[in-house]
Amino acid sequence: MTEQTPTTAVATSILTTDRLTKSFGGVHAVNEASVTFLDGKINGLIGPNGSGKTTFFNCVTGMIKPDSGSVQLRGRDITRWAPHKIARAGLGRSFQLCRTFPRMTVLENMLVAVQPHTLGDYLGGSHAPSTVERARAMLARVGIDHLENAEARDLSYGQQKLLELGSTLMSDPPFVMLDEPAGGVNPSLIERIAVLIRELNDEGTTFLIVEHNMDLIMKLCDHIVVFDRGAPIATGTADVIQSDPRVLEAYLGV
Repeated sequence: MTEQTPTTAVATSILTTDRLTKSFGGVHAVNEASVTFLDGKINGLIGPNGSGKTTFFNCVTGMIKPDSGSVQLRGRDITRWAPHKIARAGLGRSFQLCRTFPRMTVLENMLVAVQPHTLGDYLGGSHAPSTVERARAMLARVGIDHLENAEARDLSYGQQKLLELGSTLMSDPPFVMLDEPAGGVNPSLIERIAVLIRELNDEGTTFLIVEHNMDLIMKLCDHIVVFDRGAPIATGTADVIQSDPRVLEAYLGV
């Protein structure tokens, strides 16, 4: 009987960019960035202020058009696709600054996030009961179901972050990009967000997180990419990143 050699699972890519470039007034915000993020993992993207992280996010998600280079989602070229088309391809994203409808209720904000027609259709009451129940279940999961009838403008900033996260998750995207989910949030809410991300990852959702909270990134992420001056300078696990001299130089100038 032949002894079988155990095999080790190799992580595949979910998002890959090839020489992605975006300039503003001659300044390269993203500079020929070729980078890969892993499917099934919690990926992190970090770097000093002005290193190009949010511009990279915006190029990937169609909010701005890159000058050159390409973006592939699960091997499919999505370069220069419109944001709604990218979202339909399974990529959800949140923003550094919360984007909610301030005069709509928390529940209405959740329903708009998955409304397949126009806002006018939604206001006419076209949402299905099953969608309403899903929205309420998601509000419970992020911990703000007790606020479903409150207007979004009356929520604290941390609660608005939870609302935006819940809205992002409403369409059940397999890949979620979060831009500073812990920014301006108190420690207890940060922990709630971290627990939710871990649970969703265990259930199959892949994440890419931009965050300045290094403690959160190092504890949460399986795979980390470090940007400086618009391009990746280091890639690896938290242990590898924390000991990389290029990362120390970028952050500390040492």
